[in-house]
Amino acid sequence: MTDTPVLPASVLLAQPRSDWLERWSTFAAAQRGATLPEAVTDRAKLVLLDSIGVIAAGMQEPDVAALVRRRGVSGDVPVVGSGTATSAGEAAFLGGLAGTTLELDEGNQFARGHPAIHVVPALLATGGDATGADLLTALVLGYEIGARIGIASRLRVTMHPHGTWGTVGAAVAGASLAGADATGMAGAINLSAGLGIATSRRTMLEGATVRNSFAGLSNQLGLLAWDMACAGITGEADAVATVFGGIIADDFSPDDMLEELGTRWEIARNYFKMHAACRYTHASLDVLQTLTQEASGTVTPDVIARIEVDTYVWAAQLDAPEPKTMLAGKFSIPFALATTIVHGEATPAAFRQSALDDRVILDLAARVTVREDAAMTAALPAERPARVAIHLTDGRVLRGETRVNRGDTETPYSTDEITAKFRRLAHPVWGETVATAIEAAVAGLDTAPSCRPLLDLLATPPRADR
Repeated sequence: MTDTPVLPASVLLAQPRSDWLERWSTFAAAQRGATLPEAVTDRAKLVLLDSIGVIAAGMQEPDVAALVRRRGVSGDVPVVGSGTATSAGEAAFLGGLAGTTLELDEGNQFARGHPAIHVVPALLATGGDATGADLLTALVLGYEIGARIGIASRLRVTMHPHGTWGTVGAAVAGASLAGADATGMAGAINLSAGLGIATSRRTMLEGATVRNSFAGLSNQLGLLAWDMACAGITGEADAVATVFGGIIADDFSPDDMLEELGTRWEIARNYFKMHAACRYTHASLDVLQTLTQEASGTVTPDVIARIEVDTYVWAAQLDAPEPKTMLAGKFSIPFALATTIVHGEATPAAFRQSALDDRVILDLAARVTVREDAAMTAALPAERPARVAIHLTDGRVLRGETRVNRGDTETPYSTDEITAKFRRLAHPVWGETVATAIEAAVAGLDTAPSCRPLLDLLATPPRADR
């Protein structure tokens, strides 16, 4: 039996519905052909460039490359970073999978998730006939709807946010690209809200890499939702409120879907990542980076007695000291700190198998304690605090604290830093010449009459000598 009352259909269907969906869909449909604010356009181009870099680099990972080969892909839509082509849905899936593998994709702290990687692969798979401005508008709108659902609802604590509201983001992006009117936009939103998957938060803690597929499925299912809407298949009248107000989340707030709509753009409040690990580790890693720089490289594993970390609840959950997979290592504060001390940076290489097997790193990780500070938890989501104390064997203690992560809107990375990150990821895949051409194509996308030149560049096979 259930504690939730079972209401008769006559009562359930007579309940009043908010007008948020009609107003949001009308707003979204009106953006096609409109001019976005310059700051929003610039951020969208930077988000697109960053996403392309993390997708291309992630596509080189052995399990992702093996899946591309196993699927026997064939078609005319490029699988970014692989040199192969397939159907639009398959390319969108593989792009989302690759883009989350290295834990370097951008995110939004207010939405508590990663909107762009649920949207960009779908757009790259379907944007061949679009103008650059239309693709950027579709990206901004897909990002906007996904992020606002994340803001307006609270997922169950056992859910992983990937693969949930991102499906709606991909559907809205696809609908915008296709020139949907308000009715078509609402239909895509309602259909896609009912196509999210049951995502387990435990996957990230165990390091089960099925978790990396969640964003890929959102991209694929979002495109499917738009096709279904065009075919006349319908969703619930307000599926977002149903799904995110009582099935996978609670307390859906329609007002949050409309607050400052058109003036506060969620993509302009995003964050970028430099540490190749879960965002919840970043505050601790930022403090560690500052402390070790101030100590001029003298903080080595052999002089550390123990490390204490106080932080907010979601970060404090990441306390397993001996991860078994690369993904689990990225969701472990003890391991992330230890491998960063040994490697100097939290790069992808710092989480590979050789690092997972390194007894120096593992012994140091075992000396890291992570605790929740209730006051820091109360500061969410505006702040992501951490306090780190490194106790040295000679009795000295190095202490540091931060209230926000590097890359957040309060302490953003510069455009040059994000571009440099793209180059670090893209040059090994395509070489400097092709990667530079991709940079230029993205930079000029807002005035480009077609996205085809950019997509042709993304179809370039990876370097044979990588």
